Amino acid sequence: MNAGQQTTRRLASRAGQSICRSCRDSISRTYASAAAAAVQTEDQISQHIPPVAQASPSTSYAVNAGIVLSRPPQITRDLHPFESAFFLYQRRLNERLALPFTRYFYFKKRTPADLEWKRKMKQRLTPARDIGRYKGYGEEAWNDEVLVGANESKFEWQVEKLLEDAEQSGAEPGAADAPGTKKIEREPVDRPMPRVTEADKKNDTKSLDRALQRTLYLLVKNKEGRWEFPQDKLREENLHGAAHRIITHTGGVNINTWLVGHVPIGHHQIDYPEARPVENLNEHGAKTFFLKARIMAGQVNLKENKLGLQDFKWLAKDELKQEVDGSYWRSIKNMLAER
Repeated sequence: MNAGQQTTRRLASRAGQSICRSCRDSISRTYASAAAAAVQTEDQISQHIPPVAQASPSTSYAVNAGIVLSRPPQITRDLHPFESAFFLYQRRLNERLALPFTRYFYFKKRTPADLEWKRKMKQRLTPARDIGRYKGYGEEAWNDEVLVGANESKFEWQVEKLLEDAEQSGAEPGAADAPGTKKIEREPVDRPMPRVTEADKKNDTKSLDRALQRTLYLLVKNKEGRWEFPQDKLREENLHGAAHRIITHTGGVNINTWLVGHVPIGHHQIDYPEARPVENLNEHGAKTFFLKARIMAGQVNLKENKLGLQDFKWLAKDELKQEVDGSYWRSIKNMLAER
């Protein structure tokens, strides 16, 4: 049976009318080519339209808003050994290129800067303060490489030498006590803050003064005893409004935060072993959509939190992995910064 005959039979059956054989054959011959081009067979239709599974209208998921609250790095990271060696090489090379110039290229004669330079050169024996001594002229001029393990290659040693040079006036010991000599007063030098804090030494995970080179994330222990990001169900509000409420209900009103955007940066889904009846629906799980936020000032205070939270920690990405469940970690790991 060709396509035209199939079309005729279907039209007849739909209209509930009977057609004689001669009329049916005439229609088939006249419209066979047009019907073959326009009509697909039932087999072809079944190949192109996959069956669609109809979800039960009573099936639903609870929608939660979660907060990825973070404190960004406060200081630059430690240099890689190759970077440290390269920067030291560049500073020493710059000194070699500057040696042929007379000091009057940098300092005007008989100015305080020129006098201080001459005094300090007697103590330094080299223009450089932080990269070691070097004789640009003489038999040892060729010996300008830093040996492996030398103190000059250590960052802490370089900082101490710079501070020591800034604190000294360049005068000889006891010279200020000589008759007719004016004592040189030096202003106190502010020393840099340590890169390793007391919170690092004590491993105080509740402090924001630890791991200054890393990004720290707020992790809370919920009322079931599970560690996760702060979250709660939506209450006739959008995600952005719920995020503001969750931050206040978690950390209190004395925490200054900033929501970075209105768009979620990720989500986590939980499927319940058995459906939970909620009003007229059966909840088969929960979906949590996370928004990104930054802490600007303040600290978390759980004394008056309204979410039943038991504890909190500020953790880096690798530390956070040890606290959360495996499925939760797989959902959130790509949202977190490595440092």
